[in-house]
Amino acid sequence: MAKSKFPGGRRTGNPAAGAKPQMAGSSASASTVTVDAPVAKPRTSPAQFFSQVRAEGRKIIWPSRKETWITSVMVFIMVFIAALFFWVVDTGLGFASRYILALGQ
Repeated sequence: MAKSKFPGGRRTGNPAAGAKPQMAGSSASASTVTVDAPVAKPRTSPAQFFSQVRAEGRKIIWPSRKETWITSVMVFIMVFIAALFFWVVDTGLGFASRYILALGQ
C-alpha cells in the first residue's frame, strides 16, 4: 500500500475525504500558496539545436538485425493467430445467425 502524503492518511478540511466539518464559530488557519513566475529559458540557435539532436541520436541503442528479424516474425505470427481467431468467430456467428433466422421461416 502506498504511503500517504498527508499526516494521519487523510486531507484536512474535505468532508468527502472523511475529515470532520468545521463549526461556524471555529477559526480555521488559512494558508496562501504563492507560485513563482516561470523562468525564461535561453533560446537555442538552429545549429545548436541540430547538434543536440545528433548527440541524442548517438545515444540510441539500435536493435540488431537478428532482433529486428525475430520481432518481425513474432508480429506476423501474432497477426496470423488474430486473423484465424476472428475468422473462426465470424464464421461461427454467421452460422448461428443463419440458423436462428431459419427457425422463423
